[in-house]
Amino acid sequence: MRSTMNIYKRKDGRYEGRIPVDRDDTGKLKYQYFYARTVKELKKKMLDAYKEVNSVASTCCKSLKELSYEWLDSVKLRVKQSSYCCYERIVTKHIIPYFEDIGYAEIDTAVINEFVEYELAYGRSNGVGSLSVKMVRDILSTLRSISRYAEYKYNIADPIRNIFIPKSERKTVPVLNDSERSKLQKYLLDNLTCSNLGILITMYSGLRIGEICALKWGNIDLENGTVHIEKTVQRITDRSENDKKTMLHFGDPKSAASVRDIPLPEFILKLMRENVKDRNCFVLSGTKKPVEPRTMQYRFKNVLKQCSIRDVNFHLLRHTYATLCIEKGFDIKAVSELLGHTNVNITLNRYVHSSIEAKKRYVERLNIA
Repeated sequence: MRSTMNIYKRKDGRYEGRIPVDRDDTGKLKYQYFYARTVKELKKKMLDAYKEVNSVASTCCKSLKELSYEWLDSVKLRVKQSSYCCYERIVTKHIIPYFEDIGYAEIDTAVINEFVEYELAYGRSNGVGSLSVKMVRDILSTLRSISRYAEYKYNIADPIRNIFIPKSERKTVPVLNDSERSKLQKYLLDNLTCSNLGILITMYSGLRIGEICALKWGNIDLENGTVHIEKTVQRITDRSENDKKTMLHFGDPKSAASVRDIPLPEFILKLMRENVKDRNCFVLSGTKKPVEPRTMQYRFKNVLKQCSIRDVNFHLLRHTYATLCIEKGFDIKAVSELLGHTNVNITLNRYVHSSIEAKKRYVERLNIA
């Protein structure tokens, strides 16, 4: 409970104060009011009440395990199924195993910081490898949400307020350069399959791997030259199975901004018209059965090997597309919308990479004529 005191002098000469004691069903704070003839007397009343409220709060003996499962139940209907599966995996694979024998009342900043150091060094499920900084930050984000739930629901003091958050060092992988793009495009055109057509479409649309895997021919408007993105696919835990099997899950894209129409270059449209399939068929398979992201990632890496191009992730095609659009003079707002970002800062900070060749061209403009 925060110790900020709200004290006012009333028209009748008395002093009035209030402290937050609870929240209503909507999350709005509820207050207890106090009155006294002097500020000193009022502060004593309020401090005594604070001690009583905090004493009541500290008597809650919920374990972190119990709170974690309660929190999961509370978010189940508010988040996408794929997000819920991520939260559940973090709770069951990382948070509960570490804090199994530690009471929630015993958790403080030092304990959390030790947990962070452990996860950074031995966080893999087999205990013999470290986790990435990004993964540890995701775990801490989930832990923070659980602690906020505990504070809201049971007035338990939040132990996550002053924890050490590891800094994420963003690794920048150079996007495909002109030579690599040419080699890749030539190979794809000379060896046109459904999967290779999908890679070409991604090169000129910046689709996420889950979006291209979920794309059906019915999402493509060949007359108007656009592709409509409305679904994404990923493999998640099948919660209907006791042995935690996985399943392919089709859901909405990453955000509302990701539902979008993307114009395609004419030469891509020409290829698609020549290879069009039934509207209910998936583009990557040519059948009514989808190709899952892991398989598509494997096929893409095999194509890179055939082209003698460095081993990169499928997602780099998205970065390459964004960078190429900027180099061709696209408006940054347009690029952001094509990529399905919620704001242009994401586009600028994460997806636009100037090559050394582009930088040299820009610097050339500084020459005195």
